[in-house]
Amino acid sequence: MTVNAPLGARLFLKDRPDWDAVTPDEIIAGRARLARMLRSPAMRLIAGRPDRRVRIEEHALDLPGRRVTLRVHRPEARRDRLPLVLSFHGGGFITGTAAQNDWLNSGLAAALPAVVAAVEYRLAPEHPLPAPVDDGRDTLDRLADDPFGWGIDPARIAVVGESAGGTIAALLAQRSRESGPAVSAQVLLYAALDWTATMTDYPSVERNIGRPGLSAGELGLARRTALPAGLDPDPLSPLQTADLAGLPPTLAVAGELDPVCDHAREYVRRLRAAGNDARYSGYPNAVHKFMSVPGLVPAARPARREILAFLRTRLRANASAR
Repeated sequence: MTVNAPLGARLFLKDRPDWDAVTPDEIIAGRARLARMLRSPAMRLIAGRPDRRVRIEEHALDLPGRRVTLRVHRPEARRDRLPLVLSFHGGGFITGTAAQNDWLNSGLAAALPAVVAAVEYRLAPEHPLPAPVDDGRDTLDRLADDPFGWGIDPARIAVVGESAGGTIAALLAQRSRESGPAVSAQVLLYAALDWTATMTDYPSVERNIGRPGLSAGELGLARRTALPAGLDPDPLSPLQTADLAGLPPTLAVAGELDPVCDHAREYVRRLRAAGNDARYSGYPNAVHKFMSVPGLVPAARPARREILAFLRTRLRANASAR
């Protein structure tokens, strides 16, 4: 039986004809258009309205040699010793913005409750890999010390990443077992976890490559733009990590109509084989990007509830003594 993507996703997430012809200037201009779209009331019907119980603020964070912007979601009711959820948007390391996840991040901030900090990490072509991963690593190091006085509990830190942002989240979770700060849980949303030449050598790619949300052209553009010539992609591909023992509890969420859903499925299989607590959750009628467009894909709402329940359980278990 053929399963189709929701009609809204088929209409709104249509593929463009020629990704091979996209120039660096067009990538940069596309980012600016996305930022303008997300500010429009009409787009909120698609991307979801932020939770009113949360205030959203932007903070500049100084890192070695550069500055990044954080889009921070904090519960209106002041609480001390809140968990920190570090969030990384998708976009193939070439596009995307923290605001595209306001619906998810504000909902998590209100219901956990937690401080949810979404990172506007640097993007290619101006800043190819490993710059986005470096921004994630340095931001985690700084925020674990609570430099803004948000009342963060350093024993309760989680990372959440969608698509390319899932790469950053997974790499931070791997790093945390060696040098900290400790990560209590990771949520990977339709994560792209293999940036090597085998990126498309998964059954789900052949099965779903014609679906809305992500195309072969987009994958190719992201890989050739974000990966500079001569850079070894293995250390930037969580699926290529040989030793996966000792990693934090993991929830991998994906749409079964997503070309890269087998990245998450295979990663969870390997995490479990290494003795970790890991679960794959696939939504049958969901496409790539579906958590960013809850107005188009109904599966986003039960998926958000699943993510909330997972994080609430894992972060509560790691609460520091009051």
